[in-house]
Order: sequence, then structure tokens, then C-alpha cells
Amino acid sequence: MKETKSGRRSMLMRALKDSFTKLDPREQVKNPVMFLVYLSALLTTVLFALSLGGISDGIVTSGFILAIAVILWLTCLFSNFAEAIAEGRGKAQADSLRASKKDVSAHKLEDVHNHSTFFDVPGATLKRGDLFLVNAGEQIAADGEVVDGAASVDESAITGESAPVIREAGGDRSAVTGGTTVLSDWLVVRVTQEAGQSFLDKMIAMVEGANRKKTPNEIALEILLVALSIIFVLVTASLYSYSHFSAALADIANPTSVVWLVALLICLAPTTIGALLSAIGIAGMSRLNQANVLAMSGRAIEAAGDVDVLLLDKTGTITLGNRQATAFLPVDGCPEQELADAAQLSSLADETPEGRSVVVLAKEKFGLRGRELSDQHLTFVPFTAQTRMSGVDYDGGEIRKGAADAVRAYVEGAGGVYSEECRNLVDQVARQGGTPLVVAKNHKILGVIHLKDIVKDGVKEKFADLRRMGIRTIMITGDNPVTAAAIAAEAGVDDFLAEATPEAKLDMIRQYQAQGHLVAMTGDGTNDAPALAQADVAVAMNSGTQAAKEAGNMVDLDSSPTKLIDIVRIGKQLLMTRGSLTTFSIANDIAKYFAIIPAIFMSLYPGLAALNIMGLQSPSSAILSALIYNALIIVALIPLALKGVAYQEVPAGKLLRHNLLVYGVGGILVPFAAIKLIDCIVAPLLGVL
Repeated sequence: MKETKSGRRSMLMRALKDSFTKLDPREQVKNPVMFLVYLSALLTTVLFALSLGGISDGIVTSGFILAIAVILWLTCLFSNFAEAIAEGRGKAQADSLRASKKDVSAHKLEDVHNHSTFFDVPGATLKRGDLFLVNAGEQIAADGEVVDGAASVDESAITGESAPVIREAGGDRSAVTGGTTVLSDWLVVRVTQEAGQSFLDKMIAMVEGANRKKTPNEIALEILLVALSIIFVLVTASLYSYSHFSAALADIANPTSVVWLVALLICLAPTTIGALLSAIGIAGMSRLNQANVLAMSGRAIEAAGDVDVLLLDKTGTITLGNRQATAFLPVDGCPEQELADAAQLSSLADETPEGRSVVVLAKEKFGLRGRELSDQHLTFVPFTAQTRMSGVDYDGGEIRKGAADAVRAYVEGAGGVYSEECRNLVDQVARQGGTPLVVAKNHKILGVIHLKDIVKDGVKEKFADLRRMGIRTIMITGDNPVTAAAIAAEAGVDDFLAEATPEAKLDMIRQYQAQGHLVAMTGDGTNDAPALAQADVAVAMNSGTQAAKEAGNMVDLDSSPTKLIDIVRIGKQLLMTRGSLTTFSIANDIAKYFAIIPAIFMSLYPGLAALNIMGLQSPSSAILSALIYNALIIVALIPLALKGVAYQEVPAGKLLRHNLLVYGVGGILVPFAAIKLIDCIVAPLLGVL
């Protein structure tokens, strides 16, 4: 969904409003680290109110306490804003989907073959198993599977793509989605979902960040942050006791204020990553939605980041999907032009991509143009699964082209010869990964057409990048092992599974998982469902069968098998972003130690003044500066949390070194400079407070 300027403004305004709504304690308690900040803000607010009544420790002024309280409330609001702005894109997309969802009537049928007898019912009343008819120009009332007919369907309400797609009964292009529109012809659909559980309903629920469940890694990190926060609560409480005890020994009043220690607690707790953690996860799901992929769980996105084995279908992913004629190979002294002429003539009525490519190749190589079919009294012989040949009969002659063994039987059955040269040429084409089509004219072999699966541009480079990341790529194909090996070598994949069956795919995934690997795969057919259900990351094509979509944990709305590579990148970027900002947040604490602890305790222990390396001017200015920095850094990091750190296809070791150098060292240096700058601004203002 493209954002307009007014759309962005609307999202910002909604995020600002939600920032205050999320101050509800029931919302705050969902984020334990920020709940600690919330309680601290309440405490300092109460202390400010008490100070106005003359109840205070006499160390800090009412104005200082108010400043601390305001900064803590702003810290809570900034955290809420980060989460709300991350949710904004999903909510805007959900609003768009709701607008496209209409209550339409359906032509309910009793019999799949009797289209003339139907009665109109509200689409919302359809139940699983019901049949309904959809005519051209009508909206599909419910999710289902086409059981009769074929039509072009506008799915732009779901995918955002204006180009219509073909949906037809049988095969892997039979699933339709409620809310899409039939543009031509008609369809009979069997409902596959109960009311209120449609794909569109699931999309609306999933794209709203508020409905997103936390992932296992996110929960684990949150537990770590809570543990650190508890430790810092205990440390801060003990510091007050330690200060009180030390002051008693020196026979002086306790020089440490409760307000100072509350500020110290918030600065030392991992508030930066605590404030941004939810936004990072929501933004990762949003990036996936922008790529037109619907994740059925956050766990699937994180698993994509840890995937180390990719199973990719050959057709449409690695190759263009349509075999193309690349060469005419004559045998037994036949001129190449005669072979090309016969091949073109037999392909004039062949509307398949392979047939059209034969016509085009003959035209390009020899200038052979299309003929007037009526002039030569041509009778075309269509391809059938039984004969595995097609061809043309004309003026007493006949041309046939097809599989080598089928043409051989056809020629030898009429007394012709299938030469050794032809046999060797067929084997040679097969070893190169091509498909040989043998052409015969009047029961004499003329030669072989070399059909080739064209490997997509840039695929080999992509696989090389994945290999550098430690990801193993495996091509799945129904081709024979010889052809599969040739294409695998050309594409640069690490391995292949030839003559793949549903059982073979499932067994391969289980074997890799038993070895400790995380496996991802794509699929669109019912025969892919078992393997999709087994895979850690299973991307079902939206154009595929209902069984495939139910088995997968992601649905690619564009039905592009190459999307799997993008999903892995988004998953890894999510993990990289979380790791980078966690490193930065924890590294920040080092600077805060040097800013606050010496300032608080150097009146008790003058020797600590040597640790005041930033030269902060007073305990109050040091605490206020550190707390202001603590709040502002959340705002500064929101764009990075939403966009994600720059994706790099590098090994984990190199990525760790980069993280430590950029976000670790940077997390130490940035607060030193920022806190000193803020101190220079704040110190002169403390007299007013």
C-alpha cells in the first residue's frame, strides 16, 4: 500500500492519540521494562505533589522533581509513540481492506451442474461446503475452491495488483478469495471457510499490529530485559541504604535523594530497547506486508531469519517456467532449414509457449514467415498424453514432432529408421539439461529441436549470496536426474531433488530438520501441502489450492515463488535490527554509569570525582542530562526501528563484529558526547528550578 502525504499525516495523528491512550496501566503492564518507567513517573509525580505540601528530603527542589517527572512521562509517551507509529501502517492497511469488504449476495446452487436453478442469499450466511455461482462483473461472496468453470478474476483488493488472474477448476489455480471480482465468464465455487473466518478477515486481523503475538525470541529477550531491570532495582535500593549507612558513619545527613536514585534506576535499566522492542517486531511484520506476504504468525518471520536450507521449485523460481526452442539440430544429412520449415509448419496451431518459440526461432534463423493455413489444406494433429506427439497433415504428407521414444515408435512402425546419430543427439540434449523434440516428415527423421528451460537472470548471483550467508539451496523438480543436474549446475544451486514426489519432499525436509536445520519451502498445490506443513517456513501461493494455503504459515499474495528469498532477507533484517539496538542500548549504560554514579556519591567519597570524566557540573545536572538523553534517544532511534538496519549478506561472525564496532562502540561514545552537550545547556537552568 503506497502512502500519500495525507495518509502519513493521518497515521502520525493517530499515533499521537494512541500514545496517550496507551498510558492506561493495562496497556503499560504488557511491557514490563516500560511499566517500571511508568511506575517511576507516578512515584515522582507523587513526590512532587508532596514537596508542594512541604514534605521533601530537602536535597532537591520541587522544580527539579517536576522536571524529572515530566521527563519520565515523556519517556513513556515516546515508547508508546514508537509502538503506535509501527502499528499505524498495519491499521491503515486494515482500514483499506475493511473498505473493500462488502456484504454481497450469492447465487446459491443445489447442484454443481445445474446453473439455471439458484436462489440468492446473503454471502455472510454461506457455510463450508455450500456451492454458489459467480457471473462476470460480480464479487465473490466467500473464500472457496473453483469446482466448475474458468474465469479471469480481479484480485487487486487483496494483492494491490491490477492485472487479472485466471482461476479455474482443478489443478493448482483453483482457490478464490472473498472480496475479489470475476471479470469474465463464470465460476462455480465451493465454500471452504466458515463465516467470519475468511482469508480477508484473517488478513485484517494479522496486518493490525495490535493483534500481533510476541515471538519466542522476543519473549526471551523481554525476559532478559526484565531480569536486568530487577537487578537494577535491587542495586538502586541497596545504594540508598549504602549511602544512608555511609552518611551515618561520617555523622552527616544522607546526601542522596530518592528522586536521584529513581532517575538512576531508569537510566541504568534497558529502557531504550525496552521501548523499541515491540515497534521492531511490528515493523518487521509491516515490511513483510508491504512485500505482499501475509504471515500467519510472528514465529514464522523469525524462523525465516534463522533458515539455513531453502527448497525452491524449479519452474517459475529458478527458470522462467516456459521451455523455449533454442536450436534446430538436423540428422542424417538433412538441411537445417528443411528441419526448421517442418518444425514451424507443425507448430503453427500450437498455442503453448514451446510451440510459439519454435515458430519464432524458425523465423529468426531463416526468415520463415507464418503461412496461410487455408492455402495448404492443413489438418493439425493436437498433442495428447497417449501419443505424446503433435503435428500436421497436408496434401498427402504428414509431419510429427514429439518425445523421442514416441516419434521413434511412430517412424519404425511405418518401416522408417531411427538412426544412431539421432539417438546420440537426443542423449546429448538431455545431458545438457534440455528437452529433445524429434521431428519426422513422412516417417523420416529430420532432426531434433532443443527445448531449454531458461534460467532467470541474476539467479546464480542470488544463490551465491545465500551461500555466503550459510544458506543451502535445493532445487525441487519433476525432471529426470540428468536434466535436473544440468539445470542445477547452470543455476548454481547446492543440491537438487529430481522426480520429486510429495513423499520425497517431506522426507527431505524431515532429514534436514533431524540434523538441526531450519527449512523453508514454497508450494501451491495440494501435493505440496504435507511438505509445507512440515517446513519451518512454509510460503503458500495465494493462487494455489486451499490445502496449500492452510498448510503454510505464510501466504504470498503475488504468487511469486522467488518471494521466498525476500522473506528470508526480511526475517534476517528483523533479527539484525533487534540485535543491533539491543547492543546499542546496553552499551549506553556504560556512559550513564560515568555520568550519574560519580556525581551522586562524590560528596561522600571525593575520590570518585576522578571518574567524572565528562566534567558534569553537579549531581542534579548530571542526572537531568542523562535522563533527558535517555528519553530523546528513543525518539532518535524510532526511524531505525521501523526501517530496520541495513541488510548485509555476510556470515554471522562478521556481522557480530560489525554490530560490536558500530552499535557497541557507538553506543558508548554517543551518550558521552550527548550527555555532556545537554549538561552544558541544563546546568545554567537549574538555578530556576
